[in-house]
Order: sequence, then C-alpha cells, then structure tokens
Amino acid sequence: MIAPWLVMLGGFFGAVARYTVSRWFARCMPHVPFGTLFVNLLGSFLLGWLAGSGAANAEKLLIGTGFMGAFTTFSTLKWESVQMMQKKQWEKSLAYLAVTYSFGIWLAWLGYQFGRS
Repeated sequence: MIAPWLVMLGGFFGAVARYTVSRWFARCMPHVPFGTLFVNLLGSFLLGWLAGSGAANAEKLLIGTGFMGAFTTFSTLKWESVQMMQKKQWEKSLAYLAVTYSFGIWLAWLGYQFGRS
C-alpha cells in the first residue's frame, strides 16, 4: 500500500527538478534543448547506477520509478525533435536524437557498472 506513495513522492521531486534544470538551461542556451538532453543523460546514468546498486525495492520505487520517471522525459525529447524537423533543422535534429540515444544507453551501462562496484 505504500508503493504508490513512494512513486508519487519521488515523482513530485523529479518533476520539480526537471523543471528547474530545464528552465536554467533555457535561459543560458535558448536555441538548443540542452535541458532535456542533460536530464535524460543524467537520468540514464543514475537509473543504471540504481539498478546495479542492489537497492531495496522501496528505494527503486522512490528514486527509480518516481524521481527518475518524472525527471527524465521521453515526450519532451520527441516534441523538441519534431519542432526542429518542422523548422527543417535536419542536422540539428539528427544530432540531438543520436546523442540522446547513443550516450543514454552508454551512460546507463556505465552507471550500472558503477552501481555494481
């Protein structure tokens, strides 16, 4: 019965953290979606670390499902990519997607390795 509360609590803080980070990056670099890129790559690493750490189920629900689920954002990544494509910024869009996916997978693996050690 406590599991939904852990996810909700983690999700609240993850959403606030994502908003804060995204706003900061948007002020510093308004023409490139670095905020989304940063939260997705950091989230990949941290989720990999959590998975490899042997954390208890409650910690996985609070941090992994709740916080990281709200901190990272698949839908914003896709929307920003579509916006770049609509502006015919093909190279920028392709680079954004390639960096997000390739580095995201690599960072999740790296985080898992750190978590295991």
